[in-house]
Amino acid sequence: VLADDAMEVRGTGTAGYERAAHYVAEQMQTIGLVPGGDGGFLQPVPMLRAQLRPEACAFELRRGDEVLPLEVGRDVLLSPDFLRTKWTTDAPLVFVGYGVSAPELGHDDYAGLDVRGKVLVAFRGAPPRFPNDPRAYYSNGMIKDQMAAARGAVGILQIQKPDDEARAPWERNMRQNRLPGYRWVDAGGAPANVHAAIELAGSLSRTSEERIFDGAPKTYLEAVAAAESSLTQSFPLTWSVKAVRVTEHERAMSPNVVGVLRGSDPRLRDECIVISAHLDHLGISEPVHGDSINNGAYDNASGTAMMLETARAFASLKVRPRRSLVFLSVTGEEKGLQGSDWFAHHPAPDSMTVVGNVNLDMVLMLRPVTKVVAIGAEHSTFAGVMAQAAGLAGLQLVPDPIPAEVVFVRSDQFSFIKQGIPAVFPVSANDGSPDGLSEVAHWRTDHYHSPQDDLTQPFDWASGARF
Repeated sequence: VLADDAMEVRGTGTAGYERAAHYVAEQMQTIGLVPGGDGGFLQPVPMLRAQLRPEACAFELRRGDEVLPLEVGRDVLLSPDFLRTKWTTDAPLVFVGYGVSAPELGHDDYAGLDVRGKVLVAFRGAPPRFPNDPRAYYSNGMIKDQMAAARGAVGILQIQKPDDEARAPWERNMRQNRLPGYRWVDAGGAPANVHAAIELAGSLSRTSEERIFDGAPKTYLEAVAAAESSLTQSFPLTWSVKAVRVTEHERAMSPNVVGVLRGSDPRLRDECIVISAHLDHLGISEPVHGDSINNGAYDNASGTAMMLETARAFASLKVRPRRSLVFLSVTGEEKGLQGSDWFAHHPAPDSMTVVGNVNLDMVLMLRPVTKVVAIGAEHSTFAGVMAQAAGLAGLQLVPDPIPAEVVFVRSDQFSFIKQGIPAVFPVSANDGSPDGLSEVAHWRTDHYHSPQDDLTQPFDWASGARF
């Protein structure tokens, strides 16, 4: 049902998403959960919708009398501006490696560099030598924005290494860039997690990346090699940038869906574990192979269905868990974890204390799943619980086989982690074989965030049930 064309692929703020939210609410009611939303199962999340107008934008590199225009939407992808509807940035460019300052790990791309009033050029991600979760944390765009703004920079342009491009093709980035952005807003209407100092944000195509290193101390490929070796590197570039960003703003509302199963222990029932799964997907986009409907069967109809069936299983127990369980279906994950971040910043239902989060997102079962990665479990007592649960289900816990994907910060558990709440994100590691890992890599390139993520794909339902 959730992956059906009739849901219009559950785009944040769309009528299709509203239909999906009502479907989940009906399922929660049938299961016997108590409403945990605003007078019902739905919990409205106020948002600002921002749509970039690329035809009204402009972007050019300047060096002395030389002017090199880049086409917005093809050569450079600009992010929407959530604070200004039109803004011009005119500033020098400076390369800052990964744009990471992590003194506790002996790495500072900003050392000895004055970036005040400048636009930064930074590689996506973080040094590969970092442990998995710190690598993911320092890869997060919001964290990079904070570090840049604190040092007086006025913008960030992201560049990719060839291996990044292989995992996230530029054509897919172009297609997604044409979709609107969202941020949840506070009671005064101010968008969350936005830095006013960062007045220009975007990413450069491969051709543009190579051109921007013209005349620099290193070529693009030399900078790539140093980045892959986790070396610190930074230097001024020979270019400056003049860019005009034009964005349309509109107030929006998109609900989370919240159901509660109260605990059985009078002393512990006011503590809760949140079991989350994002309901939204990309919505309707430009066609790929003649199909424009991004059904999101794996991402994340799979996790939402698993969340509902977990709720059904717990509700059927003769003796309920001692603590309460909150089943949370969130909006705006694809827009930067908006619904979960809003939830984590506001009081839980019935003023309960959230003591943990288990997140379910995009559980790939392309072939029989035998191995599981418990993302983030090692930071709390979830580690032992996950190991026990996996053993009971006949699954093996393994280390993250693709740390470059930095999933620690890419789904809704990160919203709880930022608030100091222990969280774990169990993900499928397929069967762990070279063929299985290759299959996942091809899926991420050919199906992820595309209309091909539909029910025509392989689904090994039996191992999905064990998961």
